[in-house]
Amino acid sequence: MRYRSFGKTGLPLSVFSLGTMRCLQSELMMATTVQTAIAAGINHIETARDYGQSELYLGKVLKQIPREKYYLTSKICPTATAQAMTEAIDQSLQRLQVDYLDNLALHGLNTEQHFQLITDPTGCWAAIEQALKQGKIKHIGFSTHASLELILKLINTDKFEFINLHYYSFFPRHAPAIALAHQKNLGIFIISPADKGGQLYTPPERLQQLCSPLTPLALNYRFLLSDRRITTLSVGPACPEELTEPLQMADQDHPLTSLETSIFERLEQQLEQNLGSDRCHQCYQCLPCPENINIPEILRLRNLAIAYDMTTFSQYRYQMFEQAGHWFPGRRGDRCSDCGDCLPRCPHHLNIPDLLRDSHNRLKGSPRRRLWEN
Repeated sequence: MRYRSFGKTGLPLSVFSLGTMRCLQSELMMATTVQTAIAAGINHIETARDYGQSELYLGKVLKQIPREKYYLTSKICPTATAQAMTEAIDQSLQRLQVDYLDNLALHGLNTEQHFQLITDPTGCWAAIEQALKQGKIKHIGFSTHASLELILKLINTDKFEFINLHYYSFFPRHAPAIALAHQKNLGIFIISPADKGGQLYTPPERLQQLCSPLTPLALNYRFLLSDRRITTLSVGPACPEELTEPLQMADQDHPLTSLETSIFERLEQQLEQNLGSDRCHQCYQCLPCPENINIPEILRLRNLAIAYDMTTFSQYRYQMFEQAGHWFPGRRGDRCSDCGDCLPRCPHHLNIPDLLRDSHNRLKGSPRRRLWEN
């Protein structure tokens, strides 16, 4: 296991962190998974107040583990008042059965309204400052599913010591946020590289062939681990066995090899060959859309489905539109009204309305519940 300093916090975190959202089937499964991770050298555990019974289950496990063996992060959504945040912090500490959190992440700073909440000096930020003074929390950061523009704005508040965000080989959109966070010495925690990064634990055959002799998951881990600006990657196993592949990569943090670079070139060639003039290059110049359609993300999912047969993943993500609120904003492709506003803004002259309808037909399906919902 390798360890890296978590930005301004100075905490030496393992390059893999244990996320506990998926090991909620039972207290026994939580206990076994946590104990396996600690024994393998993972020293950072992450949970959230809103992950169902996660804090309760985890608290029972942590009583059996010496405090010096782990660093603990929990996430709490921003609140409108200082009192509500104080109560939330105290409840999380009680449920986790600990005296303090090493890290508190404000959970899901995804909208301008959230930005206003955390910049109001009399609101929840006042409670966070008080908790820091009292030693209830040691360090403060945030997690986000926001637009790149809002993420940069949040980093530039200089209020935070770390950031949790999405960034993967198949989603490099947030590269400027990685650069700015590193410039400001924020710890950088990558959310869900196996699942949100492409459901790479169950890759389609075409993608496996394109990434051979590596697995798609190993290639994504190498993409992230080779970047020394990144501190740690979330691994969210449902059971101890799902720790096996990440742990095999835990010491592979060297620069990308010529073989790995050639695989990325092969993947790029596949995009060009399979999509041709219909390829979306993810410039985001088509936005804003009057119908609030998340055009770039829909067309990114179409790219992945066509080029790499990542249809199952693309359907999984597409079906979250209009189901997950600010966690996955935007409307489906069939909401296009053919207004044409996006057409002159696209530097590649894509027929965006037709591509949105095609994407919808490829990716539509029944909405899925989130893991912690009943």
